[in-house]
Amino acid sequence: MTEKKAKTGDTVKIHYTGTFDDGNVFDSSEKRNPIEFVIGEGKVIKGFDHAVEGMKVDEEKDIKVSPKEGYGVRDDQLVRAFPKGKLPAEPKPQPGMILSLKAPDGQTILAKIDKIEEENVFLDFNHPLAGKNLNFKLKLVEIK
Repeated sequence: MTEKKAKTGDTVKIHYTGTFDDGNVFDSSEKRNPIEFVIGEGKVIKGFDHAVEGMKVDEEKDIKVSPKEGYGVRDDQLVRAFPKGKLPAEPKPQPGMILSLKAPDGQTILAKIDKIEEENVFLDFNHPLAGKNLNFKLKLVEIK
């Protein structure tokens, strides 16, 4: 009897550690529960989804995910100027600060303060991992 391999439509549980090219860890499931998702459903980044297909339980794999298969290529058009007076005075806005904003439809959007000028604050609406190569160490824990 051959071992079952993960395929599109399977629910899987994966432990992972994500690092940047410099080796710094940006996320890991190791001290938490493994993530669970259905392969091909689009709930995880494409590169992650594709890498799990064909894996067997207890198999480990190291992968590199390009921005195209990850969180997308950084888009400079997603950096927008806002009048400084429209932001709350406290806490004092600083470059790198993450703001939680409400969209007209009520959805919450995160934006990072890119830079501050005399009249304007420039907010970056790119995903924080956009434009970055991501490295993952994966371990398939379960196929349901």
